[in-house]
Amino acid sequence: MSAFPFTGVNLAITTPFDAHGKIDYARFESLIERYIAAGVHGFVLSSGTGMHVYLSKDESKELVAFGAKVINGRARVIAQTSALLVEEVIERTRHAKACGAEGVMVLPPFFEGPTEHQSIYDFYATVSEAGLPIIGYNVPQAVGVEVTPSLFKQLSEIPNFVSVKDSSGDLAAQASLARTGLPTLNGADPLVPYALFAGAAGLIWGGANMAPKTCVQLANAAAEGKWEEVRQIWTALAPVMSLIWQGDYVQSVYAGAEIMGYVAGNPRRPLARLADDKVARLRDALAPLVERESVL
Repeated sequence: MSAFPFTGVNLAITTPFDAHGKIDYARFESLIERYIAAGVHGFVLSSGTGMHVYLSKDESKELVAFGAKVINGRARVIAQTSALLVEEVIERTRHAKACGAEGVMVLPPFFEGPTEHQSIYDFYATVSEAGLPIIGYNVPQAVGVEVTPSLFKQLSEIPNFVSVKDSSGDLAAQASLARTGLPTLNGADPLVPYALFAGAAGLIWGGANMAPKTCVQLANAAAEGKWEEVRQIWTALAPVMSLIWQGDYVQSVYAGAEIMGYVAGNPRRPLARLADDKVARLRDALAPLVERESVL
């Protein structure tokens, strides 16, 4: 079995917008350069944190093409290609492959989609024909489909289906996925060190937009089995990662990244800028990370 290609921190990067709500490509390039300099191992373009569902198909495809060109092999590229129509998922996935992406992240069929395992298997088998490694996406609270260990094993029989990103927030459920021996990616920010200790193969991390150097340092320490160092690093990250998970996740990541100097503008409508009282709480939670990030 070949080495799993998506270890470490795969940053679910924010999509920056200008004052008119248009994608700000100059700022996007600047952010990518800064995150590469911070040592992130990979990028997820058009991620949930990057407001995938509020980008048109053409915007998402342009974002992936632009981002992949800027990254230019200096970090891995994963593109989210989720859509309601399977034909559109295939189109987006083929486009991502043409742009040089190493993999795609794809939600199971959503919005009153099928829930039986065979239909979900058939969906991913069809997407696999586009020829890129597929990361499934377990977020049952939003999609209504749970990727169980038995379904994960079934999906892994599909050529190109390589992993599941688990954003359920349930550590026991994620650990059960990891115990299959198949590569599982953690997508729940408050679980990062626990998920890695339980056997997660890597991270897709939206909160890392705020403190990328510290997040990379934690992932690297875990990869080396330095669990006491992981524990110490996590004491600085835990308050903010727990806070943003309590609600208004995307707005919180945008606001927190801005506080830390990684400005992506406001989230796109219908999401609004994070309320002032929540920004104040976020600023307090980020305080221990300000100096830490400056010296790393």
